Amino acid sequence: MGVSQRKIMVHDLEIGMFVSDLDRPWHQTPFPIQGFYIRSQSDIRALHSHCKWVKVDVAEARQKVDQEEGNVRLFSQRASGRGNGRNELKLPPLSIREPVSHQVTVPLRKEIKASRELLDDGEAALQKVFNAIRSAKAPDLRPVANLTRKMVASVVRQPSALLWLSRTRHYDDFLYQHALNTAVWALVCGRQLGLNEGLLNHLAMGCLLSQVGKTALPKDLVEREQQLSAEEYAQYRSYIERGAALLENSGLSRAVMTVVQNHRERHNGSGFPQGLKGDRIPLLAKVAGIAEFFESLITPRETRDSLTPAKAVSMLYEMRNIEFQDDLVEAFIKAIGVYPTGSLVELSDGQRGIVISHSPERRLWPSVMVMQDAGRQSRKTAKIIDLASYNESKSGEAMLSVKECLPHGAEGLDPAGYDVTGAESRWSLGKLLSR
Repeated sequence: MGVSQRKIMVHDLEIGMFVSDLDRPWHQTPFPIQGFYIRSQSDIRALHSHCKWVKVDVAEARQKVDQEEGNVRLFSQRASGRGNGRNELKLPPLSIREPVSHQVTVPLRKEIKASRELLDDGEAALQKVFNAIRSAKAPDLRPVANLTRKMVASVVRQPSALLWLSRTRHYDDFLYQHALNTAVWALVCGRQLGLNEGLLNHLAMGCLLSQVGKTALPKDLVEREQQLSAEEYAQYRSYIERGAALLENSGLSRAVMTVVQNHRERHNGSGFPQGLKGDRIPLLAKVAGIAEFFESLITPRETRDSLTPAKAVSMLYEMRNIEFQDDLVEAFIKAIGVYPTGSLVELSDGQRGIVISHSPERRLWPSVMVMQDAGRQSRKTAKIIDLASYNESKSGEAMLSVKECLPHGAEGLDPAGYDVTGAESRWSLGKLLSR
């Protein structure tokens, strides 16, 4: 379906419209993402205080109505919970006991090199656990625990490295990919919240083991998890209880088990298996739930249904205080950026590349590894542009911004084939990742 933009005066806006552009730069407004649904009259009042007119995406508005009427595949319905209503639930601001201010202590290039084997080791460790469970044997979780500690240490030192690696590597099995990537997103969010390393270890371990219950389901059912009938979906939902039962006597901490048991619960009670809501959902499970949902949006089993990371961020923002707690959504977006690490993007001058990091203070201006020039010709050597630094002394049309987020696999945008020139001198991703 094509998307057409329509210019509209702010006083003519209606709830349900998707705002895709403003009459002023986004960074000059308090709106945290570039594109969002109008969910209430307060959103319209906020726009009225900053803008005279905006542009709305007609197709986006139609799509939202279609989803609410149930005219989409079951996966979309259960991901958004629209079949259970969109009741908002507001809680007092989240309070983290003794939060830790984690500082970046290692450059991106160095951490990528140090952590290059982590995800390979992770896939191997999970494969052994899942195979043992499939064979009705007691799994040895020590390799997974060791992996968890290394992942936490890496994310604490430099949060962009594992995100970069997880978004640019190939996996042999979807379940392992989903569990590992979910753990990385969750760790980056937990780091932003100020969780200590002990809690981060529990969070990552829970995410890595969250898919174990699917080993007890028919393989065909799991492979079609986005296209299930109501009866099949009822069976699919049982993977939570099955996973908890399989891990019951494994010696895991209660904190880890709460992640396994509750990562599919939702803030407004529309999740499963118990329909918990609000503060009844443990904090680590809430973080894991956001991470798992986000990973499902950008890397579903069927890539033709995937959203760009920017669109997925927009969908998460729409769900604040509905399926996910408001301040946790804000923390997640602040941690990963509007254009998360690994996102393929086109800049306002036509250059194309991949996001390698972002600044929490300048979420719309990430650092981009440019691989194609304005004419879409591949560069011999990629270059890094930190948009926040680049735009410091510029104004108006001289400033660079992200024009759009591109679909995964866009032609000519494979970062592994490039040497890079930037603030950290010349380096090669392919060489960093080679053994």
